[in-house]
Amino acid sequence: MKLFDVYPVNDITITKAQGSHVWDDEGTQYLDLYGGHAVISIGHTHPHYVQRLTDQLNKVGFYSNSIHIPLQQQLAEKLGKVSGKEDYQLFLVNSGAEANENALKLASFYNGRKKIIAFKKAFHGRTSLAVAATDNPKIVAPVNETDNVVFLPWEDLAALEDAFNKYEVSSVIIEGIQGVGGINVASPAFLQKIRSLCDQHNAVFIADSVQCGYGRSGKFFSHDHAGVNADIYTMAKGMGNGFPIGGIIIAPKFKPAYGMLGTTFGGNHLACAAALAVLEVIEKDNLIANAENVGNYLMEELRKFPEVKEVRGKGLMIGIELPEELSHVRRELLFTYKIFTGEAKPNVIRLLPSLALTKDHADQFLTAFKQALKPVHA
Repeated sequence: MKLFDVYPVNDITITKAQGSHVWDDEGTQYLDLYGGHAVISIGHTHPHYVQRLTDQLNKVGFYSNSIHIPLQQQLAEKLGKVSGKEDYQLFLVNSGAEANENALKLASFYNGRKKIIAFKKAFHGRTSLAVAATDNPKIVAPVNETDNVVFLPWEDLAALEDAFNKYEVSSVIIEGIQGVGGINVASPAFLQKIRSLCDQHNAVFIADSVQCGYGRSGKFFSHDHAGVNADIYTMAKGMGNGFPIGGIIIAPKFKPAYGMLGTTFGGNHLACAAALAVLEVIEKDNLIANAENVGNYLMEELRKFPEVKEVRGKGLMIGIELPEELSHVRRELLFTYKIFTGEAKPNVIRLLPSLALTKDHADQFLTAFKQALKPVHA
């Protein structure tokens, strides 16, 4: 049997990882500033994380949601404390797409409506509703196509107001910082307008925090920078530091009913142990403040390069937009300077490192970045 070939991959095989570094099968060390799509939140193979999972696996790895799982309540309490959303309710799933899928479904249950507002360049996942709300026709199969999703221009307040006047809106789903779309930061005014219109029309504000949440922006949720509370926050990626887990936290006004939502693997013992370890390390090591401080330093230094068109982001979610003639730089960083970064088409380098990234790591990247730009001058 062969693998179904859907991933363009770099010819690198990682066999070891620790902190902000990974090593390939030839022993070459790389600085990891991408963390496998913003997944590695507290660093690779963090000792507390490894111990938490090992201890749990030696007790019980899995049983279904048909019995009490105290770890779920422990996770809910810790998540409420660290995020500041203690009056919300937690539902656990396995991925960001599932989190968004369930959020959109819950919103529709709540107000009995179908219309979803999403935005240009949005990415919300690959399951049925989540992919329908994703602005990329190439990954939307015919069976996923629906008239229930309306895509609006980013940051267009007038278009947003018009849509609410035209449709009976069930929900608005928005990334506080678009990831795949190119690290586009939603302004406080835009998020505040969404909040006020949702209040006015009894629509549901869904804060997609799958990539931009969990402390990455310098606040627990990037939407917090706008000083508003969403009705539902969706989470995954950094939530488990590599162990598959996702979740939604749900405002008190939503009332649960048996059978309304469900999952086989969501909230299993191992997943909860991983998620608890992540929150414990974030809290103990003050990683949200570190993300803000190191991220601000990186962005400030990157803006000094005349070759860079624009630097966007918050905390350790950073986009470096380059002109087309510098599209080779990301590959140069990986294969010459041994630094993993991400990309957003056409020419944006994405930095999504561990929230424990140090200033020394940032300086190592800045030195390499400067060198990677040099051949153009020559």
